[in-house]
Amino acid sequence: MPYDLVIGDRAYSSWSLRGWLLFDAFGIPVQTHLARLYSDELGIMLRDYVPARTAPTLRTPEGTVIPESLAIAEELASRHPDAGLWPSAPAARATARVLAAEMHSGFGAIRGHCPMNLRVSYLDCAPPQAVLDDLARLCQIWDWARDTTGSKGPWLCGDYSAADAFYAPIAARIAGYNLPVSQSGLAYVAAHLGHPSFRKWRAMGLVDLPDQPVYARPWETGDWPGPVPLPARAIETGEAENAVCPYSGKPVTHLMEMNGRVFGFCNAFCRDKTVADPGAWPAFLKLL
Repeated sequence: MPYDLVIGDRAYSSWSLRGWLLFDAFGIPVQTHLARLYSDELGIMLRDYVPARTAPTLRTPEGTVIPESLAIAEELASRHPDAGLWPSAPAARATARVLAAEMHSGFGAIRGHCPMNLRVSYLDCAPPQAVLDDLARLCQIWDWARDTTGSKGPWLCGDYSAADAFYAPIAARIAGYNLPVSQSGLAYVAAHLGHPSFRKWRAMGLVDLPDQPVYARPWETGDWPGPVPLPARAIETGEAENAVCPYSGKPVTHLMEMNGRVFGFCNAFCRDKTVADPGAWPAFLKLL
């Protein structure tokens, strides 16, 4: 039996992003179940996941329900010790856990003023002082983590860890609201935007459900600051180069065009997530 993970709208559910990254970024298979926020869908779905009330919620293969993201991280680390969710060195592991715990409980000003929205990038959100204070604290602890662990790469404690997964939604907020951070903070945000798992999640979030008007803000928008997707478009007719979907292996029914070539997919979602960011999908790039 697989792990089952209940998530909310990918474009908006920051906690769902954290929970999913704990699987995808570490190569742990999971079956996701999507429910729309601000509707009855999530509550109805979670009736089978007592006592859960929020996304993400995990059910283990033997049926244990874990409705809390930090607990999901720790349980996966225990069950998959070779996956690398936490650093192997004790000092780095302790630092990563400190970071995840502070993210889990803090930064309320940023959360309130800048709810995650992966479908837009605002040029200026007029951040109040409380948000600026949160940003200063973020840069402080990110630099502290690198200094403490001697991290030479883009991540906080050496290799990508659960701590980085916990900060991915904050990176998305900094990008999506053009929040002011230090140069080292900007480099950390850029690493998140280019991370393979994050790119897949955002591509799906651009197309998986309709917009949620509650997340709209009356500010001028610009281009998303992450990697620029390769140009592609959905089409209704044509002859695909491939007979089966690169993701499911099922016969193709939906088409997209890219650089004058036509590719097929087994459903609209497989096609549309590829159109959103073709470079995010290794299975598609093999076709290309």
